[in-house]
Amino acid sequence: MATESDEITPDAFEKADSSGHWRVLAHGACALFRPTAPGAGAVLLEDIKVLADAANHHPDVDLRPDGVVVRCVSHDVGGLSRRDVALAQDISAAAERVGLTPDPAALRDVELTIDATDRERVMPFWEVVLGHRRAGDEDLLDPDARWPGIWFQQMDEPRPLRNRLHLDVFVPHDDRPTRVQAALAAGGRLTTEEFVPHWWTLADPEGNEADVEAWEGFEEDLPEGLVSPDAFRAADGVDDWRVLQGACARYVTGGFDAGVDLAATAQRLADDAGVRLSTDLRFGHVTFRVGAPEDGWIDDAALDLARRIQAAARAAGVEPDPGALRDVQLTFDALDVDAVRRFWAAALGYATREDADLYDPLLRGPSVFIQQMDAPREQRNRIHVDLFVPADVADERVAAAVAAGGRVVYDAEAPLWRTVADPEGNEIDIAVSIGRDQDHE
Repeated sequence: MATESDEITPDAFEKADSSGHWRVLAHGACALFRPTAPGAGAVLLEDIKVLADAANHHPDVDLRPDGVVVRCVSHDVGGLSRRDVALAQDISAAAERVGLTPDPAALRDVELTIDATDRERVMPFWEVVLGHRRAGDEDLLDPDARWPGIWFQQMDEPRPLRNRLHLDVFVPHDDRPTRVQAALAAGGRLTTEEFVPHWWTLADPEGNEADVEAWEGFEEDLPEGLVSPDAFRAADGVDDWRVLQGACARYVTGGFDAGVDLAATAQRLADDAGVRLSTDLRFGHVTFRVGAPEDGWIDDAALDLARRIQAAARAAGVEPDPGALRDVQLTFDALDVDAVRRFWAAALGYATREDADLYDPLLRGPSVFIQQMDAPREQRNRIHVDLFVPADVADERVAAAVAAGGRVVYDAEAPLWRTVADPEGNEIDIAVSIGRDQDHE
C-alpha cells in the first residue's frame, strides 16, 4: 500500500533518474529505447516481465520495430511514486544489457482540448464516440492509454462557426451502428448523410464534429499483393481482427505475464516474416496492428502474420475483444495544405505520408489528415492540440514550429506551455510536465 511519502512530483522523478533515459510527459514517466538488432525489443519485453513481477508493479509497453516505449505510472496515487523510479532504473539497466539505445528527445504525448460552454452536455457524446472514461469533472481518458485524452475547458462565450479541426474515429465495422446510435442518444446529431455508409459525420451539442468511420463497401482497385478491407474480412483465420488504419486485434490476457508471452511470440513471428508489427501491452490486454504506417495498407504477408498471431493467441487461451478497438485521426481544414502540413510535421515531430497525411513514426499518437478547405474561416477552432514533450527539448520544438511557418500567440506561462498557431490559425500548446506541481517531499 502506498503511503503519502511514496508519491513524488515529475520534477522529483527526473532528478532521481540517474540513467537520464526517462522523461515525464502527460500521463507518466516514459523512456524510448531504440533496438540495434532484430529481436532485441522482444528480449527487453521479457526482461521487463521479470522485473515488473518482482516489484509487483507493471508498466505500459509499446513494442515497435523502431523502438520500445515504456511508461511507468502509479495508478493508486494518480501519478508517480518512488516505485516508478525503482522500476525505471531497473528497466534502463536491462535495456543497456540487451544493447538498446535510449532516445528521450523523440518522446511525445498528444492530448486534446475542447472548449465548451456546458461540459456536462458535451462530455457524454465524446465519451461514447471515443470509448473514453471520465477522470474527474473535466477530463476523458482512454482506458487503454493509447489515444489522446481530452480536457474540456470552460468557454467564456459561444463560438458558433464550424471548427477547422475535427476528429476521425475508426471503429470496427460491426460496432459502428451501435456506436453511432449511442452517440446520437448522448446528445449528438447527424450533420450530413452525404458520406454514409463510408462515414457518419456527427456533432456534439455545441457543434464540434467527429466522423465515425468503418471500412465497408471498399470500391478502389488496389495493386497486386495488397488486400482490400473487404477481402481481409472475408479471409480465413482472421476472425479476431478488424480493419481500422491497418488491421488490429485486441486480446484480453487477464494479467501482465500472458500479455508479454503473446506479445513476444507475435514479435518473433513478425521478425521471421519481415513484417512490421505494432504492439501495445497493458496489464490485462494486448493490442496488435499490421499495416505499414507509410500507407496503412495490408499486403499478403501482413494477412499471413495476422493469421499466425491469431493462432498463437488461441493456443494461449486468451480471448479476443474486437469491440474495444478504435483508431483516432485529426483532420485539419486548410486553404494551403502544404503550408499547414509542414507546420504540423515540425510541431508534432511527425512523418509525411502521401501529400496531405502525417503519422507518428512510432504509431503512438493520432494520425493527421490535412483537408482542402473551400473558403476561409476566421473563427478560432474550439478543438486544439496539446503536445507534451520533454522539458529539455521544448524550446527546440517551439523553434521548429515557428521556423515551419507558425507564430507564438501566447507565452505568458512559459516554459510550462506556449501556444503556437499554424499559418491558418489552428493552435497547439507545446507543454511540459516539469514544474507544474510542488514537490511532495
